[in-house]
Amino acid sequence: MTMDKTLTCRDCQEEFTFTAGEQEFYQQKGFTNEPTRCPSCRTARKRSRDGGYTGGGAYSSGGGGFGGRRERQMFAVVCAECGKDTEVPFNPRGDRPVYCSDCYRAQRA
Repeated sequence: MTMDKTLTCRDCQEEFTFTAGEQEFYQQKGFTNEPTRCPSCRTARKRSRDGGYTGGGAYSSGGGGFGGRRERQMFAVVCAECGKDTEVPFNPRGDRPVYCSDCYRAQRA
């Protein structure tokens, strides 16, 4: 069982908690490094890296979300493998099969 960890932010030197849930999320995404910045400094760094830009870009759609970025538009589909209703972040064209996340992972393996 994963336990919460206390880490020190490299920017502000304040301690922050890297929760067990966040650790599991990092592991699922394949991230191998722990965060080095607290959530506040991460947000500030993203804003400065984006030049203060908070609008949607070419790859986003929908309406306002985290950090001023727009939420990704999702499209309802039926998985070509298992038949389960799911959502995908792109508009399927119909000429290729679309899978739920579980079947997609199985296809890639």
